[in-house]
Parts: sequence; C-alpha cells; structure tokens
Amino acid sequence: MPARRPERLAEQIKEETSLIIAGEVEDPRIGFATVTDARLSSDLRHVKIFVSVLGTEKEAAESLKALNHAAGFIRHQLGSALRLRRTPELHFVYDQTIETAARIEEFLSKEVEKAREREPGQDESSAPSPES
Repeated sequence: MPARRPERLAEQIKEETSLIIAGEVEDPRIGFATVTDARLSSDLRHVKIFVSVLGTEKEAAESLKALNHAAGFIRHQLGSALRLRRTPELHFVYDQTIETAARIEEFLSKEVEKAREREPGQDESSAPSPES
C-alpha cells in the first residue's frame, strides 16, 4: 500500500499557502491568485504549487513572478504553520485548466448549435435535457 503522507501533506500545503497568499503577502502584483493544486515530490523536498490568476496573460506572468519572489517568505510562514522538520522548496506554476475548460465548453456549445441547425424538425422542448 503506497504511503498517503505526501498526498495529505500536499493538501495541507495547498490550503495553508492559499491562506498565506490571501492574508499575509502584500505584493500588489499578485492580484487575484487562487491556489488550485499542490504536488509534493516523493522525497518531500519540493512542492509544485499550481496557481490560477484572474486577468490577462501579462498580469498572470507578473503574479507568478511576484509569487516566486515571495516564495521564501511563504515557505517560512508555511513552516511555522505546519511545524515540519524540513519545509519543502516552493515552485509556483501557472495553472491553465480553467482557460482550457472554458475553451472546451465554448467548442461544445458551438457544436451543439450546429447540430440543432442541422435538425430543424426537433424543437428544444422535445430535446433531451443535459441533466438526464
């Protein structure tokens, strides 16, 4: 049975990092950043923290740069909060899953519209609902 400690610790790191960024980091370049995931290496020495940023690509790049600049402070705060013998090195990574999901949703919506245009005899009331 594989050890679950890295998974549990990654979840704790994700939650604490999110709180630290929201409440204690005062860099205005960070903007609206959300921690979406944390993946801990098997030796527990490095953690990739995936961050989603609301804004343009330039704003996202600036936020990521600011987070990497503040990584030492965040790591110190994280070590105090989790009381680990060795706090892992933090590596912030831009998470594009939200943008990817939005593009897929847009593509699927267009395909559904095209399918409805090809079937003029079927109205919306007789079409199956997406919930069922």
